[in-house]
Amino acid sequence: MAKAILARKIGMTQVYDEQGHAVPVTVLEAGPCYVTQVKSVASDGYSSIQIGFKEKKEQHVSQPLRGHLRRAGVKPCRFLREFRVEEKALSEFQPGRELRADIFSAGDHVDVSAVSKGKGFAGSIKRLGFARGPRTHGSRYHRGPGSLGAVDPSKVFKGRPLPGRMGGRRRTVQNLRVVQADGEKNILLVRGSVPGPRGSLVEVKKTTRR
Repeated sequence: MAKAILARKIGMTQVYDEQGHAVPVTVLEAGPCYVTQVKSVASDGYSSIQIGFKEKKEQHVSQPLRGHLRRAGVKPCRFLREFRVEEKALSEFQPGRELRADIFSAGDHVDVSAVSKGKGFAGSIKRLGFARGPRTHGSRYHRGPGSLGAVDPSKVFKGRPLPGRMGGRRRTVQNLRVVQADGEKNILLVRGSVPGPRGSLVEVKKTTRR
């Protein structure tokens, strides 16, 4: 079965395994999600499913989207995301089907995608790990990016690492192990850290690396 779900990042904590070792985990509120659309190669040129997460007031949803969700028999959703699925697995999904955290089980490995924390404009030391300049002997150049290139041609070449906006980009952490999946409480515990701040939207799907 193709496994994918939308979740909300709650935060980090630790649990203890059977040997008594502390395991750092990220707590995710995974689902309930609903299948809002099924796309096939015959009708759309590729196979995928669209999933909705978190209910939203009907008056805050546009009329076309309201009709789209009504045809699937789903209440208005705040988030809609699409996941690619093999054609032979589409029969497992029907519009309106509910997906909960227990589609995963302990021991599964997943890829988690989210938008990382935005940190604003940052210098080259914080953003790229540059070494700082000397702090003594009269040096007045401490945290600058250093030389920007040759004298001739007198220009900065493309690709030169420089200060700029840091964070706020879509990132994926691959091959994280599921420690616990609770379908009743919609809780998913994933070993390790996950991109994004608390409360942000997270996409969880079966890993492509194993």
